[in-house]
Amino acid sequence: MPLTKLRSNVGGEVADALAGLRTDLPDAFPEAVEAEARRAVDAAEMPDDDLSGVPFVTLDPAGSTDLDQALHIERAGDGFTVLYAIADVPAFVAPGGAVDAEARRRGQTIYAPDGRIPLHPPVISEGAASLLEGQERGAFVWRFELDHAGRVTDASLRRARIRSTWQGSYEEAQAHVDAGGDELLSLLQEVGELRIALERERGGASLNRPEQEIVEEGGHYRLVRRATLPVEGWNAQLSLMTGMAAADMMLSAGVGILRTMPAPDAQVIEAFRIQVAALGREWPTGMAYGEYLRTLPQDDPVTPAIIQAAAKLFRGAGYTVLDGPVDPATVVQAAIGAPYAHVTAPLRRLVDRFVLLVCEAVSQGRPVPGWVTDALASLPGIMAESGRLASRVDSGAIAIVEAAVLADRVAESFDAVVVSANDSHGTIQLLDPAVTARCDGALTAGERVTATLVTADVASGTVLFRVTAPR
Repeated sequence: MPLTKLRSNVGGEVADALAGLRTDLPDAFPEAVEAEARRAVDAAEMPDDDLSGVPFVTLDPAGSTDLDQALHIERAGDGFTVLYAIADVPAFVAPGGAVDAEARRRGQTIYAPDGRIPLHPPVISEGAASLLEGQERGAFVWRFELDHAGRVTDASLRRARIRSTWQGSYEEAQAHVDAGGDELLSLLQEVGELRIALERERGGASLNRPEQEIVEEGGHYRLVRRATLPVEGWNAQLSLMTGMAAADMMLSAGVGILRTMPAPDAQVIEAFRIQVAALGREWPTGMAYGEYLRTLPQDDPVTPAIIQAAAKLFRGAGYTVLDGPVDPATVVQAAIGAPYAHVTAPLRRLVDRFVLLVCEAVSQGRPVPGWVTDALASLPGIMAESGRLASRVDSGAIAIVEAAVLADRVAESFDAVVVSANDSHGTIQLLDPAVTARCDGALTAGERVTATLVTADVASGTVLFRVTAPR
């Protein structure tokens, strides 16, 4: 999900600046790619295994058209059966073909406030492969048996045809949960909360970043922060559970590709502890950092500064290719607290397509196709490069939006928290609006200051403050 998006059609200088971010990004798909995609859609066949009578549902941001996942949950004794369907992108991408080559060039869908740059042609990503409501679709279907505590006791993967019976937005789904009476969403809540409890046991953590939207009103701009809803967290737990199961499956076979991240070192943790204490949000001794982050209220104006500081705890993520037996303890994704793989978003992320194919072969007792294993070594580099592009667009868009929000407030003073500092300048987080920017002057990380806005240039996305006084 993009960190920043437009709520209205923003024109003028902001639109021009956002368009400038696309200079080094892919544009329209070549006609050869589009033509091959259309032929693949016309020729695609449905799997023989038929689960179209199961009432799957999808939960996504309102207006989404590239739907990767659909879910169904039932009680099974004192536990649960979870079916988690993932879009069958490989059915439309011939190995070594034009669509495959273009997807490897792009790496992932890149989201910008003025529109996304998709990984696959829309005839696939928003059409034939997307798990749209009321449409019969081929899918990779994970089946999980869970015990009373939400622990996975069995996991398998097969291809099957499915049909989603409802495309719900997060807001709609949360309203149904709050009103009561929806059995499937009630089960999602129950399973999601059990999985969150297991995450706590593992010491897992996540940066629960509020989504920001830019709103234009009468030629002026403001940032609106949207807190994530509980249903989004429960839904995310199913994705995490699937990624963990995929990792276990690949580790058992000694083949595949994992998403890994080292644990933060003691020095980084201590620096974070000092910083949050200075912000007046002390991290209790003995509490895991993941649990501490879960306690942060999203409506607290200091929370964005803490989340900004916590980003240092989540560095070093990458991909590790498996080529033989590996000790699971050496390939843990530290934020999750377990081995993990990207497997639930093949419409939007290249690596997931290959993980699905590996896991389906392993689960069904077949050899992994040679063209899949041959491709694994190239994926870390492709994903790293596309990740850098996505990060550049994301950070650039935020900078432009923040400059637009502040453009008519030069010379005003703002209350802020110092996120980082060196001898002559640092980074501050405004308490209102939620803008992060450079600030010149003598600063100390964690202190609260009053800062005066010196520059807010939309075209370059430059925002600069000068410290006025400590608060």
